[in-house]
Amino acid sequence: MKILVVGSGGREHALAWKLAESPEVDRIFCAPGNAGTEEIGENVSIRASELSELVRFAKENRIGLTVIGPDDALAAGIVDLFEAEGLRVFGPNQKAAQLEASKIFAKELMSAEKIPTAEARTFSSSKEALDYCGEVTLPVVIKADGLALGKGVIIAPDRENARQAVQAMMEEHVFGEAGRRIIIEECLRGSECSVHALVSGESFRMLATARDHKRALDGDEGPNTGGMGAVSPADNWNTEREREFADSIMQPLLHGLTRNGRMFRGLLFPGLMITNKRLRVLEFNCRFGDPETQAILPRLKSDLVSLLMATIEGRLEDITIEFDSRTAVTVILASAGYPGKYGTGRRIDGLEDAARLPEVRIFQAGTKRQGGKIVTSGGRVLAITALGKSVTEARERAYDAIRQIHFEGCHFRRDIALRPAHA
Repeated sequence: MKILVVGSGGREHALAWKLAESPEVDRIFCAPGNAGTEEIGENVSIRASELSELVRFAKENRIGLTVIGPDDALAAGIVDLFEAEGLRVFGPNQKAAQLEASKIFAKELMSAEKIPTAEARTFSSSKEALDYCGEVTLPVVIKADGLALGKGVIIAPDRENARQAVQAMMEEHVFGEAGRRIIIEECLRGSECSVHALVSGESFRMLATARDHKRALDGDEGPNTGGMGAVSPADNWNTEREREFADSIMQPLLHGLTRNGRMFRGLLFPGLMITNKRLRVLEFNCRFGDPETQAILPRLKSDLVSLLMATIEGRLEDITIEFDSRTAVTVILASAGYPGKYGTGRRIDGLEDAARLPEVRIFQAGTKRQGGKIVTSGGRVLAITALGKSVTEARERAYDAIRQIHFEGCHFRRDIALRPAHA
């Protein structure tokens, strides 16, 4: 089978690496890929936003399975286009992907299905939102309705910061159309957990849990990012919470989606806040997480191709999913200035030395090959993952590998997988 992975980040490198392990796979293509994916398969110079070109490539090259990485491609309807051409593709269609593409839609669905989440109000007028900032209980969370590369969420500790966030989204349009409407919601207290599940209609199977580290700086300080690191399995998860997750979140959610004519088939990744009382949903994601995927897939023992095919074909009850019991810790190496402005073209040294260390896997993200060297080409550059019998051992291995890698302006958090992470 030929497989096409759409996207260019560390998540897509991890997906391509795991898919390539399957005996079902003959060739892997990545569109557009990065310097890491070209070591596994063949990069194709088609961007994830060029939907018709991706369909054409898949048809002409007789691709047996296409796996969609980025959320914006799903929101744009890439799955619908592939399915219309009779092409096998993993990911939800456009109507189902609205669960991530519109935070307001997700809030309304959760309200209708009585799914626990933060209390919130929605706004399409900046004046009304600014007026509300003068009376709301602080701190407060302000979210752009649409997709914003994981950066459209601002935690405002005071009224001035809240007003600045509203103005940036609704008047200065820093997130473009994504901030045309916003949500202002209560700031939940607790610890976060990312849960990945394969979903086919109203059936689902759990994959693994992880804990993401969103803030740019140590101690969960600084602006939100797409994610600076992760640990899997999450240390704040247990069988009781898994039952609560199934009963109070997944079952009513999937029933509500189906009832509204939005059959979900793909990977659903709810971000949860574990409070003193119960689980509450922060957001829904309709694709593999980044950087959670880089921590989860090295622990997966089962054949990923078989799992994705069973999801597409509605055979989730037939599959067995097995994970390594060890812990995986992933640390992101980013360009100086990320998630704001950053430079590119910095040469990366030490990748081969780091990759030789035991139980270490390096997933490339913002990289490209230039003149025989690998250089930086994005904000998040590398994801360094290590396995260990304990969190401590996995952390030590990950940070040992990081000490081998060098590029100008390299920035990373030094407290990934330490407690607390947003408690």
